[in-house]
Amino acid sequence: MTRRDLLALAAAPALRAAPGSPVAIGRCASYGEDVAAVLARMFDQLGGLPRLVRNRTVTIKLNLTGNPGMRFQGQPVGVTHFTHPKVVGAVAHLMGEAGARRVRFVESAWATSGPLEEFMLDAGWNVRQLKSAAPLVEFENTNALGLGKRYARLPVPGGGYLYPAYDLNHAYAATDVFVSLAKLKDHETCGVTLSLKNCFGNTPASIYGDDAGEHEPNENPKKGRLEVFHHGKRPPSKSAPQELHPESSREPGYRVPRVVADLAGARPIDLAIIDGIASVAGGEGPWIKGLRLVRPGLLIAGLNPVSTDAVAAAAMGYNPRAPRGVAPFTTCDNTMLLAEQKGIGSADLTRIDVRGVPLAEARFPFTG
Repeated sequence: MTRRDLLALAAAPALRAAPGSPVAIGRCASYGEDVAAVLARMFDQLGGLPRLVRNRTVTIKLNLTGNPGMRFQGQPVGVTHFTHPKVVGAVAHLMGEAGARRVRFVESAWATSGPLEEFMLDAGWNVRQLKSAAPLVEFENTNALGLGKRYARLPVPGGGYLYPAYDLNHAYAATDVFVSLAKLKDHETCGVTLSLKNCFGNTPASIYGDDAGEHEPNENPKKGRLEVFHHGKRPPSKSAPQELHPESSREPGYRVPRVVADLAGARPIDLAIIDGIASVAGGEGPWIKGLRLVRPGLLIAGLNPVSTDAVAAAAMGYNPRAPRGVAPFTTCDNTMLLAEQKGIGSADLTRIDVRGVPLAEARFPFTG
């Protein structure tokens, strides 16, 4: 590092994070192609899966946002706003081949604390086939206590933006490797839905939902997190750590990106994978007006979520360092920059080693 580099770091605290980890981009035109082969090549470009997962428990957070029966233009949910089951199955298969001891799929399923497998069946998934993708496959709906005996309290290193710690389902703590398996999408509140925003769903509605218990978790939650996280109109259950700055802005574009950055510190992401083979632009799901089907034909993966999301945002045609007021962060703060300021990773493309398909060739503008 040169003297000029040192001076630049001293002058810009947001850039003190370590240089961005390598990020791999793969081309995959459809889910009918050999998705596993493309992902295997990408993982090799990142140094190989065995060194990350061999003899370890791997917990994979999926993106299954919204009602599984809600379709956009009659398309399967995996083609639009869910992580596609072909990608999920391919990742599980490769984890098993790499020697993972256990593969556990998790998601805080919409409006239910029932088994995650039932939620997947409602979405049209072949759960039996997914169970056979690796030697030991488990499922956990993290919307409540689930199969655990108690919630795990995960502190935010150095203090959080909104909360000092988060109470999560045991699955997020009882694991050796944590994977965010996200979808390449825009997001109405957070600008983009990538590996960081995917982990907003780590939080159990039993504690952080609109119908969470006042003093203790409500183990049968039916509502989301609008009142607690988006608008701050009510606190989480008193059993969990309370908000650090109740006097702060109640605006969703301020609050949600900070919750996401907090969670990335509390439960670090060891591997980020983004399904961009087919998706939607203009929002995160069918409830958003102006949604459009898009087919970028991309898979993106990296060992650092901030760097991975920066490359993904650039592939979508956005500047990953864009400030509030600039698309896609028109009405919100940039989660990548908030996470970068906490030292979680770098969103500076000049510091990220992009491997596989060059970024210039991967670009698929989501603005139409």
